[in-house]
Amino acid sequence: MKHILAIPLICAALLAATAPAQAADCYADYKAKQNNPLKLHYGVIQIRGACNKAAAQGEIQSRIASSGWTLLNVMSVFGPEGLQQRKANAGPYYLRF
Repeated sequence: MKHILAIPLICAALLAATAPAQAADCYADYKAKQNNPLKLHYGVIQIRGACNKAAAQGEIQSRIASSGWTLLNVMSVFGPEGLQQRKANAGPYYLRF
């Protein structure tokens, strides 16, 4: 009987242990702008919160706003397997914020 009760506790512990790893392995690519004069950039950023476009949008906007950027679009959310293919296009905005 004790083994049956331990199974939900073990499952909960495993889920809690993997949650931070999933958040640490989440990235998004985005487009942003500045005005006067108009500047545009494409960037790649690591997402600390929930790994979805809606959550990434708020997080990215708040992090880039301190440098005067306005978020235009979150293009996609992806794991570490998508980093290398986006690195060259992001240039100085690769994991900058």
